[in-house]
Amino acid sequence: MTSAIRSPTLLQSGGQREFDFTDADFERVRKMIYEHAGIALSPIKRDMVYSRLARRLRATGANSFSVYLDRLHSRESKEWESFVNALTTNLTSFFRESHHFDILKNEIRARWSRRPLKIWCSASSTGEEPYSIAMAASEAFESMSPPVQIVASDLDTNCLSEARAAVYPMERAERIEAARLSKFFLKGTGKQTGMVRVRPDLTRLVEFMRINLLEPNWPLQGPFDAIFCRNVMIYFDKPTQYKVLARFKPLLRPDGLMFAGHSESFTHATDQFRSLGRTVYERADAAR
Repeated sequence: MTSAIRSPTLLQSGGQREFDFTDADFERVRKMIYEHAGIALSPIKRDMVYSRLARRLRATGANSFSVYLDRLHSRESKEWESFVNALTTNLTSFFRESHHFDILKNEIRARWSRRPLKIWCSASSTGEEPYSIAMAASEAFESMSPPVQIVASDLDTNCLSEARAAVYPMERAERIEAARLSKFFLKGTGKQTGMVRVRPDLTRLVEFMRINLLEPNWPLQGPFDAIFCRNVMIYFDKPTQYKVLARFKPLLRPDGLMFAGHSESFTHATDQFRSLGRTVYERADAAR
């Protein structure tokens, strides 16, 4: 889950909240987002939840949290999508945790260069991660049209729209070295000055789709050579993590790799995945 954390705007002038937000309201939100998306909200997230959902109350004309949440329970309109979008946090950047992309390139060159590859980026956020994967593959194959298919999915539909556009403020790409920037991006001119666009050669490698990792059916066909699931599992409790990992395993080739976030560890799922170090995993049944 990979947009910046929104700033809380909790109080009106005079120090009073615009809407009452009871313990019961917060517990309903926690239960609903957990059941729908697997996200486990800790008690310290209460102010954040108020800030983000108060915007949805204003937008929908609900005069209280109980009214708004009742509407969600009735599955009214598309508000579930907006509810989930409001509560997901998407922090990402190009080549974040850069060692993973070096490892990917090395594996392509050493083991996977003789066949087309399929890679799943399961928390694509606003697109920086799947496009970084595409750049790494291009460098590994020494081609702007490498034989790579990248499926990029996310829960947040707003992020997916931004990812498909592939246009970013220049500051989002400022950490990319000059040669890479020149090779893989187009600089905006005129009204687009200060923006960059990922070159079409790379965007053609990536297919974006909405996937909720908790839904029983994923519109995917494996096997994948690599699965990126970075900085997602931190939002899930251990039982939910295990269920997701157990579903990842058969989608990954026996010699494939799974990439996790730097703060994630799956010692509770050693029957599914085995650590190779540096938050890279292989299937537990992979031949050594």
